[in-house]
Amino acid sequence: MEKIPVAQIPDEQSPIVEEYIPFAREGKFHVRLTTGLFQNLRRLTTWPLIALFFGLVWVQVDGQPWLLFSFSQRSIFLFGHTLSWHDLPLLAGLMIAGACLLFFMAVAWGRVWCGFACPQSIWTWLFIRIEDLTEGRASLRARQEGKALRGLPLMRRVLKHLLWILLATLTALTFTGYFIPIRDILGDASQLQLSAGITGWIVIMAGLTYANAGLVREKICLHACPYSRFQGVMFDRDTLTVSYDKARGEPRANRRNADANSGDCVDCGLCVQVCPTGIDIRDGLQAACIDCGACIDACDGVMKKLDRDTGLIRFASEAQLQKQPSRLLRPRLAGYAAVMACAFGAVLFGFTQTTDLLVEIRRDRGALFVQLDEETYCNNYRVKVEGFADTAALIRVAVSGLADYQLFGPAQLDLNEHNSTWLPYRVCTQSPDQPRADLSFQFFAGGIQQAEKHTTFITQSF
Repeated sequence: MEKIPVAQIPDEQSPIVEEYIPFAREGKFHVRLTTGLFQNLRRLTTWPLIALFFGLVWVQVDGQPWLLFSFSQRSIFLFGHTLSWHDLPLLAGLMIAGACLLFFMAVAWGRVWCGFACPQSIWTWLFIRIEDLTEGRASLRARQEGKALRGLPLMRRVLKHLLWILLATLTALTFTGYFIPIRDILGDASQLQLSAGITGWIVIMAGLTYANAGLVREKICLHACPYSRFQGVMFDRDTLTVSYDKARGEPRANRRNADANSGDCVDCGLCVQVCPTGIDIRDGLQAACIDCGACIDACDGVMKKLDRDTGLIRFASEAQLQKQPSRLLRPRLAGYAAVMACAFGAVLFGFTQTTDLLVEIRRDRGALFVQLDEETYCNNYRVKVEGFADTAALIRVAVSGLADYQLFGPAQLDLNEHNSTWLPYRVCTQSPDQPRADLSFQFFAGGIQQAEKHTTFITQSF
């Protein structure tokens, strides 16, 4: 950032900035908070998402969590529906469909997901707000950088990190609550009975949150997130993204040094100071830009103070910056839209084909068959039934495939007692017609067959 003598730049306290503030020093920069249209839109997007994240984990319907990935029950409770772990491909499909949506948005509007809804960005802004609340504005933090901490500044720094740790811990507890009921976690924690595994997981998640949002921040967007690398091949000349109008803004000059050839950019540097990734949007499109619009709001504020037209930095396509018509419908965007529609359609169809009753049958590991007398042959099986719907709580068991048979074992299962339990069954028949036959176990609920599992009945060694 170049030093400027005096410029009419809006400050948080005064419209005049009389000295140069070194916001960036040796690679470290302090993000200056700003206000404006896009920051308001971002808050309208992020605060409901934050409320959903912290609140949804507490919601229960009929005593069951509304959203829970339960390892102990081998079930997924998803907004009033219970899925088995065999339905996990549906969640993978949902993630693929979501990725297609991100690609579609990237082609149309750039990295608006990163700037407005990405968890990394949301938590980074939360940590920045805590930093601004405890240690003061970015200019004050920049002046304090490198100086010895003592007295009130030291207390402010300690308070900041304590609040960061508190928010990171709450985040980790909430995230864990989507896999283990949050009430159980807090109940065990209040009695100091939380297991070492859960405690370690919470500590690790809290540490990662603290590091990602508090310490490394933009490094995640710059080096760890693959999405920033994808954008280069997704954008086209009609993609709307945060852009600096170079034709209007150059050459830069502050008001004292301006002449008839000067552009509208007064080189105040506010667009750099408010950027959460520390880039200068005036250098052109960059992989680190997350399209949060902070630089737009800051620049528009300066333009209003100077009685100039806003939009020096704005969402614009390459074609618009070159004063050429921009296409709304184009092949690449239509292609991503078609793939996204197919992906979401497949996922929605998959949710109509979920498993309400899961049955597993194993033959006895001992003898292939048991011969009780010259005419009676028996086969032993082990059966496990898992129910994932309240309508399938009572299950009647029957077999078919043998002309004359006897079934030994529970004829009716109460899944409230025997859910996911291996139960022994024996099927016997007299004078079998062939050495092996197809046998079918059938499972009924309310008189309607819910599942059928095929196996083999053997009466002769091979």
